[in-house]
Amino acid sequence: MTSVLLVRLGALGDIVHAMPIVSALRTHWPDARIDWLVDPRYVDVVRLVDGVNEAIPFDPRQLVVAGGRAATVAAIADLRAARYDLVLDLQGLIKSAAVARLAGGAQTIGFAAAQLREPAARFLYTKTVDVPSELHVIAKNMALLAAVGVDEPAASFSLRLPPSAVAEQIAAQHAETGFIAINPGAAWPNKRWPAPRFGRVAAGLAERHGLRTVVVWGPDEADLARSVVAAADGAAELAPPTSITDLFAVFQRARVTIAGDTGPLHIAAAVGTPVVALFGPTDPTRNGPWVEGDVTVSRFDACVCHYERRCRRAVCCLDDIPVDEVIQAVSARLAHAPGRGLA
Repeated sequence: MTSVLLVRLGALGDIVHAMPIVSALRTHWPDARIDWLVDPRYVDVVRLVDGVNEAIPFDPRQLVVAGGRAATVAAIADLRAARYDLVLDLQGLIKSAAVARLAGGAQTIGFAAAQLREPAARFLYTKTVDVPSELHVIAKNMALLAAVGVDEPAASFSLRLPPSAVAEQIAAQHAETGFIAINPGAAWPNKRWPAPRFGRVAAGLAERHGLRTVVVWGPDEADLARSVVAAADGAAELAPPTSITDLFAVFQRARVTIAGDTGPLHIAAAVGTPVVALFGPTDPTRNGPWVEGDVTVSRFDACVCHYERRCRRAVCCLDDIPVDEVIQAVSARLAHAPGRGLA
């Protein structure tokens, strides 16, 4: 029986983009053992992926805390004891490549230098794969499988979503028409479209389509979400507190999800929800929606701080996106899939 270890520690959106590899491996090797090494914060997310045998928590930050070195050595010893046939590093950093190699698999596979954020990581692989730089990150991940004889696999998401009381509550409140979901937060400041504009989009969609908006939020984002609701003229409401796994179920029930380049956007796309994505410093052809019909409103071509966490201009490129353009994009997406997400 083939045994495989996937190394993709974070972040949330990147973990979502890696999920189709599991389906491809499971199709190719139905009886394989497929484990996934992941940041402890995202263990519950990986456990949603159908086909993963074990989500193994690994925190590289523990190296700098008391007792962390001993815990790391013990974790590596456990990985080596599993005797994996294949270890695939999907992250492409020196730290992830080092852990992948230390896991002691028969083969350690990663991307060629041109596709790595830290090119020196290539020296830690026993085999590398060179893929076109213009590929979407999902296609890039899938291309890594050519090294193990899985050629041109179709990308698909197979998830096991547990019941979510929060999602059921929201769906029941909007059973007649469905609802729009907005996620206004983002880890990078220059990925956040202004909250008042999200609120005006919600108001415009209520006027045009008769749909209310539910504003979801994560840790430290409650005030941001309230700002969206306050600007919506009664057309939006604050979602109850949610876990990450709740978000999968909430978005699955939405008519459309509107968000920037964040983990929640990619979660919505993974569960098949129509999305409208707002992109600034990151490239939507690489990181954006991948489903036909989904809509991206992008200012990437005008951005001068590609893949930088903070804008170098006085006004971020995302601020150039007007409210009406987003409303039009949502209307177009609703027209393409008018019945999606109804309770």
